[in-house]
Amino acid sequence: MSTDRIEKEVLLKAPLARVWRAISDADEFGQWFGVRFDGPFVAGRSVTGVMTPTAVDADVAKSQEPYAGTADPWHIEAVEPQRRLAFRWHPYGVEEGVDVTDEPTTLVEFTLEETADGVLLRIVESGFDALPAERRASAFEGNSEGWAAQVELVRKYLAISETV
Repeated sequence: MSTDRIEKEVLLKAPLARVWRAISDADEFGQWFGVRFDGPFVAGRSVTGVMTPTAVDADVAKSQEPYAGTADPWHIEAVEPQRRLAFRWHPYGVEEGVDVTDEPTTLVEFTLEETADGVLLRIVESGFDALPAERRASAFEGNSEGWAAQVELVRKYLAISETV
């Protein structure tokens, strides 16, 4: 098992254009993920994401409450319509008051593939081996659990979303 990358997949029963909008529109992304951004996702730009409870699942929203208000910069690496969204961020596990400005970031990539049964969303986060040793394992474990929850949240969001 790799300690440098997390990979999660979910088959979504929605049209490709709809799935793309759910992951590439900062406002829609924030609804299911549980974050409010200060701007759109534009390749080469950074946005700040402030954690908020997800609008999709009340139980998950409750578990996110301790992180509400936490702000993190996300650097958008790529926006390739209906195919790939990629960003860099400081992964889970940063203790309050710790400055991670000079710490390495991980790369998160969302890729979409149309299949006969729907759209396969693959989420890969890589770069954990470059993190400081004292927080590498907790960041990997926390984000692995987090991405497992997030693939379910995006699935739920698309299933209940009235926006077409």
